[in-house]
Amino acid sequence: MNPLRLIITALTLAGCVALSALVCAEEWPAKPLRIVSPYAAGGVGDTLIRVIAPNLEARLGQRLILDNKPGAAGKIGVAEVVNARPDGYTYVIAPTANFAVNQHLFDNLGFDPLTQLDPVTTIAEAPLIAVVPTSGPASLREFAELARANPGKFNFGSPGSGSPAHLAGVYFSQLTGHSLQHVAYRGGPPLVLAMLAGEIQIAFPTLTTVSTQITAGKFKAIAVMSRARNSEFPGVPAAPEAGFPDLIFGNWWVLATTHGTDHRLISRLNADIISVLSDPVIRTRLAELGQTTLALGPDESGAFIKSESARYKTLIERNSIKLEQ
Repeated sequence: MNPLRLIITALTLAGCVALSALVCAEEWPAKPLRIVSPYAAGGVGDTLIRVIAPNLEARLGQRLILDNKPGAAGKIGVAEVVNARPDGYTYVIAPTANFAVNQHLFDNLGFDPLTQLDPVTTIAEAPLIAVVPTSGPASLREFAELARANPGKFNFGSPGSGSPAHLAGVYFSQLTGHSLQHVAYRGGPPLVLAMLAGEIQIAFPTLTTVSTQITAGKFKAIAVMSRARNSEFPGVPAAPEAGFPDLIFGNWWVLATTHGTDHRLISRLNADIISVLSDPVIRTRLAELGQTTLALGPDESGAFIKSESARYKTLIERNSIKLEQ
């Protein structure tokens, strides 16, 4: 074949590939979207999807199928999406740990979420809140002063090592001269029981974990780990007001897909999700679940995840935190 014919053939094939991709994008979605949840059924990620699913399915004209794949701190489910075909039909709904923390905690994660997943939307965030027993200090600054003056006397609890609540406590302890001891529990309910029993003196759980106890007067909330106050407890100061401008921690949730997925499909899905999240009824429902609606797009999400990953990496390395799966 002469050189001119080779060039014409190559251009024709390239045009066919481009046309095929365009047709694929125009016809998408032609079947249900599978959303992998890397944790046991009934968790926060599942709930978020179920809240937005009816409106989103109506826009897409297809069902959303939740597929729970728990295990190994979310690694199993996330890896399944990392290794899926980038065809716009497989997604993962996962929290802070799986996008910005685990790659720095575990030596054998096996993939990099920053480069092997493409974010679609950062849906919402549950801010953490500093709580103490009702007999505890009245402010976060007062607690810090007591901890600094009495190293090793106070314990902070978390619902598990490597969780945002654990890392928030590590950072607070760092600010008080590494004066606090960490006690890890298996989830939120044991953490609540431990504080009620006096085993720990402070914790930084999500608001939903302890809102009932705060309302009932069993715990005292002394700061919200966000830049603004929370509407559910407007009398509780935000971290900057409490004197800790960098003590910003929350558990946020991102919907992402396999790297290399057609950006037009990602943009289309993001636009539909943003429209759903703009509905006041949906935002109210998320607020009732302790979630602040974020509704970040693909580029914003990517930048946000990258920034959070760098922040957690510094914190984890500075405090020599390592976990085994």
